[in-house]
Amino acid sequence: MFAAELAGPGASGLSNAALVSGTAAGALGTSALMARHGRRTALLVMYCVAGVGGMIAAVGALRSSLPTLLVGVLVFGGGYGATQLSRYAAADVLPDHRRGFGVSLIVWAGTVGAVAGPALIAPASSVAASARLPGLSGPVAVSAMLAIATVAVTLALPRTAGRAEEVDDERPSRSSLWAGLRGRAVLMPLVTMVAAQAVMVTVMTMTPVQLRHLGSGLDVVGWVISAHMAGMYALAPVSGRIADRWGGRATMTAGLALLSVAAVTVVVAPGSYRLWMPIGLFLVGYGWNLVFVGGSGSLSRDLPARERARLQGGVDAVVWASSAVASLAAGQLFAAGGFRLVAVVAAAVAGFAGVVPLAVVRRRVDG
Repeated sequence: MFAAELAGPGASGLSNAALVSGTAAGALGTSALMARHGRRTALLVMYCVAGVGGMIAAVGALRSSLPTLLVGVLVFGGGYGATQLSRYAAADVLPDHRRGFGVSLIVWAGTVGAVAGPALIAPASSVAASARLPGLSGPVAVSAMLAIATVAVTLALPRTAGRAEEVDDERPSRSSLWAGLRGRAVLMPLVTMVAAQAVMVTVMTMTPVQLRHLGSGLDVVGWVISAHMAGMYALAPVSGRIADRWGGRATMTAGLALLSVAAVTVVVAPGSYRLWMPIGLFLVGYGWNLVFVGGSGSLSRDLPARERARLQGGVDAVVWASSAVASLAAGQLFAAGGFRLVAVVAAAVAGFAGVVPLAVVRRRVDG
């Protein structure tokens, strides 16, 4: 929203594009650090990166400087990539038939922050405005403080000895990483997670802009985004149980189907923020959750131990890089045809860029 207010609706996807670009780079960096120095050190370093990025973004918001804000968000995204990879740590301590549930526990743990965070937008903005600062600088400053608090919590955690995995000391080449991402165990989760991420990001990025365009206050924006975040995180243990019982492939397919239904729901009533908008955004979130948990569980079970951290980081990097493209496209679509066009394109991505490639990958794997 801050980028949209500074540079117009066409620039509304820039901040999210910067965030996911940083997350993609952070995923690769974190996986390399985990392989060499262990999870605790890797997470601590990247959480520090997030704190620095949050402070830079706060300065940009206070000065109403879009370039400074985007740099801060980009750096902050590097630390966010570390939080995403932490889900695999829980999976690795559980037996194979419970790894989907292990992933889901970490995803579910983000529910409190994901739901409460959007609800803090209006109060934080009010505090900033009362101090004669730009209203939307308040939420940015809160994010920076929470990132710094995460560093403190990580420092307080007990140390664990040794590396997370036994790996070769030699850094793998780019070609070997690319070959690994094209492997049988990686390709299906990768394709499916990219499709789900694109649908979710496209709709979510433009929802606050649409609500503001309709004249809704920040309290309404916070409520609708909270419904979306609840769908993304709150039912994660259910997704984990589904993945462990019926497998990652079935879980991912169900998620793609739900994303299609959700996108159609948003198309039908893009202006109904009291009922259908929250419902549609909740379904978008839970469809993404099914794909995310199902795909992550498959990657935790099916990859060899010595390649696991590297390939998991590579998958996350590709997924988040696709988010950057989706964020930029969302802003341009909104400028060209409004929120209805955004939702129509999202429905098409869910139906064709998700289901059709999944069928192709399924034939390749089974053949």
